[in-house]
Amino acid sequence: MKKLINTFAVLTLLFAGFNSCTQDDSTTSINDEISNAVLEQIKALGFGTDNVIKEDDHYIVEGDIILHKRDLEEGAHKQTLLRIAGVEQYHTFNLVTGLPRTIVVTTSGSGITTRLSNAINGAIARYNAEGLGLTFVRGGTSGGGNINIRVVNTRQYIASAGFPTSSGNPYGTISYAKTYASNTYSENFMTTVVAHEMGHCIGFRHTDWMNRSYSCGGSAVNEGQSTTGVGAVLIPGTPSGPDSGSWMLACLSATTNRPFNNNDKTALDYLY
Repeated sequence: MKKLINTFAVLTLLFAGFNSCTQDDSTTSINDEISNAVLEQIKALGFGTDNVIKEDDHYIVEGDIILHKRDLEEGAHKQTLLRIAGVEQYHTFNLVTGLPRTIVVTTSGSGITTRLSNAINGAIARYNAEGLGLTFVRGGTSGGGNINIRVVNTRQYIASAGFPTSSGNPYGTISYAKTYASNTYSENFMTTVVAHEMGHCIGFRHTDWMNRSYSCGGSAVNEGQSTTGVGAVLIPGTPSGPDSGSWMLACLSATTNRPFNNNDKTALDYLY
């Protein structure tokens, strides 16, 4: 299988209630039926406007970041500076608050394969092994958790999620594409994908957001920065140079496994 250089766009992140392949899902489109006004709002938030996907009641930008209408409207009133970056660890302005805190991870709907279920447990274990102020626990299969994981029938991304809300709660939903939940993919791959999306839910941006070519190849693409946006705040103690092993890199291959490296652990420990 070819390298999945479609960003974790494959994944989706975002903030403040924001909720980070071949087009064959009739419910989605890439920059089709998306007005210039919406694209300008997305740009104003500090995100790129290439290959924006319209899905249900939200948009997916940068391959795996979900934006709702309310996020676009709220963003129009924000004038917060984003840091101009190299390749380092970054977080959004909104983070999960009320530490120490237990985050319940549930699933809902059909399509949660045994391998994906094991991967969810594996991602939870990776976080809990760090002794953070956030403790993740597995909940039930009927949704309702602080973060709920569901399988969706799309081939435009691997998984998607958003950033913490302005009230300090994690983003509540991770959508995982059915194609990538099959036994074709390893449990380590799925664990890395789930851990990445959980990272978005608690406020981490892509490590290479300022130059996606680092992990995705192709020409250098900046995910977006301006005087407004959700934030890309440098985490002290993390390197100013490329970090090839980070779990928050934008792209991965079908055989990728990225447990937390030392810089990831520094970033997690600093925030939580």
